Amino acid sequence: MEHPNILWITTDQQRFDTLGCYGNKFVHTPNIDKLATSGVLFEQCYSNSTVCTPSRASFLTGRYPRTNRTRQNGQSIPNDEILVTKLLAAAGYTCGLAGKLHISACNPSISTTRERRINDGYTEFNWSHHPNRNWASDDYQHWLIEKDVQVKKRKVEGMPYIEYGPEEENHQTTWCAQKAINFIKNNADFENPWLFSVNMFDPHHPFDPPEAYLKRYIDMLDEIPLPNYRENELDEKPIFQQIDHDGAYGVKGLFPASKMSEKDHKILKAAYWAMVDLIDKQVGRIMNVLEETGQLENTIIIFMSDHGEMLGDHGIYLKGPHFYDPAVKVPFIISYPSKIRGNRRMKTMVELVDIAPTLLEASGQPCYTGMQGKSLWDLLINANVEHHRNDVYCEFYDDRRGDDGQRILATMLRTENYKLVIYHGMDDGELYDLDKDPDESSNCWNHPDYQSVKMKLFQRLHDRMLETIDPLPEKEAAW
Repeated sequence: MEHPNILWITTDQQRFDTLGCYGNKFVHTPNIDKLATSGVLFEQCYSNSTVCTPSRASFLTGRYPRTNRTRQNGQSIPNDEILVTKLLAAAGYTCGLAGKLHISACNPSISTTRERRINDGYTEFNWSHHPNRNWASDDYQHWLIEKDVQVKKRKVEGMPYIEYGPEEENHQTTWCAQKAINFIKNNADFENPWLFSVNMFDPHHPFDPPEAYLKRYIDMLDEIPLPNYRENELDEKPIFQQIDHDGAYGVKGLFPASKMSEKDHKILKAAYWAMVDLIDKQVGRIMNVLEETGQLENTIIIFMSDHGEMLGDHGIYLKGPHFYDPAVKVPFIISYPSKIRGNRRMKTMVELVDIAPTLLEASGQPCYTGMQGKSLWDLLINANVEHHRNDVYCEFYDDRRGDDGQRILATMLRTENYKLVIYHGMDDGELYDLDKDPDESSNCWNHPDYQSVKMKLFQRLHDRMLETIDPLPEKEAAW
């Protein structure tokens, strides 16, 4: 079997509706749109956590956050967890990375030099957790030094929630792409197959695109729609959302949707979209090199994000214990020109945990016993297969809110017709009738007409939680 190369592009905090191929008429994303045309676009792909570390640990291991014991930002993945990149490296792949990894604690107070690593399989490791200068060993900062460039952000007059970031040629997104380009070129004439993870930090906050990328949106600001928020809708929602309405993460003044003007909302969305446009430009550069070096046909290309961004919808910015589709639904595109028929849109629900077993099957490797995701390979290569999952599952074990610092433990189950969110240890929850209320504005948790539906969803969620029980250690005998 010919082993495909794997180009794995993962952005950070990018919601599904930020690309032209997902229906956004404002963004300029011709390269990612072209990738979707040549591959398979998944309309319903869901993260297994609403925050970075547990999501990334999940899709790299093919195991749910509570199973791989990496449930929160600030935790570090245990040494005995097995990443798909390690398995591929053991099978002969040359693996490289540029940008984030973030499956261990990355706060400079703990990670004083760079992120702690386990045996992850990456032999080339160009690490930059985020663009700020917090680590002496940050490879993006070394690149700026080579270029003799000092990056300084600038305030945008009259717009307190955004900034002008580095120009394109000095941007971390551009650096990530350049590292991928170098790797692809250098591996073009070697026999071993390769995998390269392009882990850009954008469009994660702070909202700071290059000035040139923001300018075209400023010229059309009046046309940009306001967030999906209905006045007083949070009165029937959990207290955590009401708290975050006055400040993301419960921090008053941090993107306080309740205090922001219409112009504030629009320009913040414009800045977020401008960051996506820059990502698209760099994806185009990488794709061109794949084609120029003759490697495009035999390369699996993935474009995805680790989780979404509320972006003012439902009166909330950033992320947290919020399971609305903008927070958990992500773009997910796979292309493999020599094997996968392109220009297809898949409506079936999939989870990011499904990626690791998919890559193993696509490369002719056995699935690791500990993985819990379901391979998408048959769905990708068999035109007669159109269904994958009946529901999707997401977890949150992070942060505290309120004056009493109450810890939040929450789980979500989404079916085609309903979404159930349980805040464990509390009476509050969320239930949405997605057929009647696709915007998830009206909480039916306490509605008398939905109590039987709620109980059926409780049972399904219970079943999914049982499925996250660790399949390891493997059974060896009958007794």
